[in-house]
Amino acid sequence: MLPILSFVPRHVSVVWGGRAFASLLGRELPDDGPFGESWEICDLPEFDSPVADGPLAGTTLSQLVLRHGADLLGAVSPLDGRFPLLFKFIDARDTLSVQVHPDRDACLRLGADARPKTEAWFIIDCAPGAFLYAGLRQGGTAASFARAIDEGNVEPLLHRVDVAPGDFIFLPAGTVHAIGAGIVLAEVQQTSATTYRVFDWNRPGLDGRPRPLHVEQAMQAIHFNEWGRPPMKVPRSGRPGVQCDDFEMEYLVLQGGNTVRISEKGPVVVMGIAGAFALRAGDERRRLPRGDTLMVPACRGDDVQLIAEESAACLVVRFREE
Repeated sequence: MLPILSFVPRHVSVVWGGRAFASLLGRELPDDGPFGESWEICDLPEFDSPVADGPLAGTTLSQLVLRHGADLLGAVSPLDGRFPLLFKFIDARDTLSVQVHPDRDACLRLGADARPKTEAWFIIDCAPGAFLYAGLRQGGTAASFARAIDEGNVEPLLHRVDVAPGDFIFLPAGTVHAIGAGIVLAEVQQTSATTYRVFDWNRPGLDGRPRPLHVEQAMQAIHFNEWGRPPMKVPRSGRPGVQCDDFEMEYLVLQGGNTVRISEKGPVVVMGIAGAFALRAGDERRRLPRGDTLMVPACRGDDVQLIAEESAACLVVRFREE
């Protein structure tokens, strides 16, 4: 039987990143550079998460899917042959590029290995007055957006959303978006690295040169008939979070000593946000401190419980079943 799984994260250095993974999540970072992303669980050619410890240490996520698919996923289907979801922490010291991810129909039009990506964010921490962009302002059209790109001034057409710790943002594929400066968040998304960058605030990358844009592809992927912040459904539990066709993501807070059952069947992924929990699945128990991510495979998911060691908070993510 597969154990509760912990994976080695990938820390990604980017021009807009910072050092909050160390100060806020208690991480040891590889060097003193700016790190904007920590890929917690990922099954992509760019990074195939290796198991961190235990009898399966070094085994990659794609190998788990290939060798133990039924035990790992149960009734959940892979996405184009890969583990269906990708989990990240993001530290936006500076504002990210304005970008869009394609939906399934856009991927069919665009080809070139495009993969759909719907995602959701949970705001862990942010500077006072922080905001992000999610969607277009009402009345925005493809023609006006293309003109704004040519003029290097797309911000007036973007829908601004003020944020605070504890907020959720849902971004179905086809939604133009950008994370604002001073925000640390957790991200859950479909397994895809397809990102079309529309505008990068006229700044150079870490190598001193402008990063490439993907305007032609983005214009085919953006949903220009949808304006404003995308609406979202709350989880079935009624707790704060997001429910969509691909996953359910909820925020759970417990006082020390309290226990809650989080799943009757797996798989389920838990991301530590504050304090520390004990995660129990059957006869196995693992500690989950802030900044760590654990996966309970389907074969252990018949009775998954969280026990708070102290006042603690986490994100619980469940998968869509076919």
